[in-house]
Amino acid sequence: MIFSADEILETLDMILYEHLDIRTVTVGINLMGCVRDDPEQMAQAVHDRIVSVASKLRSEADRAVARYSLPIVNKRISVTPIGSLIDVHPQSGPLIASAMDEAASELNVDFIGGYSALVQKGFTIGTEALVSSIPEALSTTEKVCASVNIATTKAGINIEAALRMGRVIKELARIDPQLCTRLVTFANAPPDNPFMAGAFHGPGEPESVVNVGISGPGVIRALVERMGDCDLGELAEVVKRAAFKITRVGELVGKEIAARMNVDFGIVDLSLAPTPQKGDSVAQIIEAMGIERCGAPGTTAALAMLTDAVKKGGAMASSRVGGLSGAFIPVSEDAGMAEAIRVGAIGLEKLEALTSVCSVGLDMVCIPSATPAETIAGIIADECAIGVINDKTTGVRLIPVGKEGDLIEFGGLLGAAPVVPINAFSSKKFIKRGGSIPAPLMSLGN
Repeated sequence: MIFSADEILETLDMILYEHLDIRTVTVGINLMGCVRDDPEQMAQAVHDRIVSVASKLRSEADRAVARYSLPIVNKRISVTPIGSLIDVHPQSGPLIASAMDEAASELNVDFIGGYSALVQKGFTIGTEALVSSIPEALSTTEKVCASVNIATTKAGINIEAALRMGRVIKELARIDPQLCTRLVTFANAPPDNPFMAGAFHGPGEPESVVNVGISGPGVIRALVERMGDCDLGELAEVVKRAAFKITRVGELVGKEIAARMNVDFGIVDLSLAPTPQKGDSVAQIIEAMGIERCGAPGTTAALAMLTDAVKKGGAMASSRVGGLSGAFIPVSEDAGMAEAIRVGAIGLEKLEALTSVCSVGLDMVCIPSATPAETIAGIIADECAIGVINDKTTGVRLIPVGKEGDLIEFGGLLGAAPVVPINAFSSKKFIKRGGSIPAPLMSLGN
């Protein structure tokens, strides 16, 4: 692509006026060398390894901000899934979570992810203990995030794990509903995701790596508004070109930070990640395309076009695109999405349909606190089915709180959302069958 001087100036306007930012710089760290015979020694080794590798993260991120005048909103760390670390000491999960939290506080980073388990085919001693300990681990830490992958296209869906996660979410909500914002249940979880709560340093990753998540829904919304009544093919092209520019900025900054920290550069995750800030909304991009209210007929098609154009532009711009890359629709973090739910334009079923074409899933959705664990498990299973059949990542971050119609305020970047109604009919008998839903036919030849 050849860009004109006007387009270069347009990139500056993105930063100055349209909320373009690097949403996160996330350092991934391998902890497999931290296994010890004694649980306390292992926790100390985890702490020391994190502090050693990520000691320059904040200072180098701040240096990049000063050099490029591009905001970096979050500095984060992801680590090897702790469930794979604690088979030798199954009860040591909360102790390691505490060590992770202390390291994150010392380094002054925003979150640390990787209190995680991969259980798509079943539980080991360590992963079973970790899942059981999530309520204790999250309620006794401030920065630790947890994730559990219960399904893949090659393995199918672990329904027993879905029910376990339904019960964990209920217990977290009983302690404090806001704790649920730090837990996500996945199908096809990516190993290089820089975004929380689902980040972990997955199999196949190097010893340490910098992954960058860059966001610009405000940029894309302003661009769509400027394009007027052009046809959809032309609109997709200009979104793709904008995504190219945004991704180039992210790769430049990420590579510089990685080099100065003496770690590998990993991927750029170009995801339109909204915030509650005015104009920084994926729902408002869809409305700028001509959908009267996000959720009206045509919304899924508009979101599919947006996600595809963003991915195409990002893939052309970066040597390594990864993570989730596309468009997020977290309800509480997107003021336009929350408003669409409030006025009845979107319900849970329409949200579920949108997740078939967005880059994640049911994210930051408030449901009534009385929702049974089996119903939560059914929602998780439905979302995993979309991911498994379409061979894409889907995630679920549900917050049982209040009653239908209540407006729940989380504050900060987590925003606010109304509590969505849940189908009153039960899936309890289906979920209680347990076992696993087999992998779809498409995976058997791979």
